[in-house]
Amino acid sequence: MQIAILTFDGFNELDSLIALGVLNRVPGFEVSIASPTQQVRSMNGVTIDATMDLGEAWGADAVIVGSGRKTREVVEDLAIMSVLRGLDPERQLVAAQCSGALVLARLGLLDDVPACTDTITKPWVVAAGVEVLNQPFFARGNLATAGGCLASTYLATWVIARLHSLEAAKDAMHYVAPVGEKDEYVARALQNVTPYLTPALT
Repeated sequence: MQIAILTFDGFNELDSLIALGVLNRVPGFEVSIASPTQQVRSMNGVTIDATMDLGEAWGADAVIVGSGRKTREVVEDLAIMSVLRGLDPERQLVAAQCSGALVLARLGLLDDVPACTDTITKPWVVAAGVEVLNQPFFARGNLATAGGCLASTYLATWVIARLHSLEAAKDAMHYVAPVGEKDEYVARALQNVTPYLTPALT
């Protein structure tokens, strides 16, 4: 399974790299950072190399649109948005973390679908005509959104459960959860994600 995490200049490390770390715990998953340039610099000055061209995300089994401080610039970039119009929840999982919800909204993928996002981005997503929920995770069909940096673990849990199994999602979350709190972290992830699994997995 190929998973692309769309990562733009000014990206939030927690949003992109936590999901990357959790998803890479699953055998058979190939997780890539997809960017419009060969290198992108985070909001805190960390530079990483892209391992996939942005356009290649069209062929991924799942795509997570990451967040960052320049998302409003991204959605005004006609070249980037033209490439992203190839994303298709009819044939792939499409998810967004925090301000990534604004990208999905501007692509028209959240028409009649409520979304989760961070508190700073909320007004922009609302202005794009999308209802914003006061919760960390929501999914409908092959679309999912998460709000708050650490909710990236919920996106990862959802992707793993949908593309592999719920048991694999539990194992991945158990691995990364704090020692002494592993059961609680796994239970919280399942509490937030399992109501939105399609088809239902147990």
